[in-house]
Amino acid sequence: QVQLVESGGGLVQAGGSLRVSCAASGITFGVFTMGWYRQAPGQQRELVATITRLNIANYADSMKGRSTISRDSSQNTVYLQMSSLKPEDTAVYYCNARHFIDRGREYWGQGTQVTVSS
Repeated sequence: QVQLVESGGGLVQAGGSLRVSCAASGITFGVFTMGWYRQAPGQQRELVATITRLNIANYADSMKGRSTISRDSSQNTVYLQMSSLKPEDTAVYYCNARHFIDRGREYWGQGTQVTVSS
């Protein structure tokens, strides 16, 4: 059974930092591109960042320079470190795992709420 379990969300003041984590189980971590997406109320889910099995990172323009995605294969965990947070970063942040060949094989976590107060 595949599980992606996010943690680390919470309330932070504007300008602050937060790190969210996603622990994966039930998959061969090394063959999945891992990613973070977010969805604000009334908005569509959008990309935040992805990191390939070769540790190549890609960021949404809105998060470039303010976030770092990383993965720890020994822990089957992906992290998203965010800084200089803005109220518009408030959203539910979802972890995603997508097989690097079979892109239709993907999984989602349940999400973790990040709220940035002004």
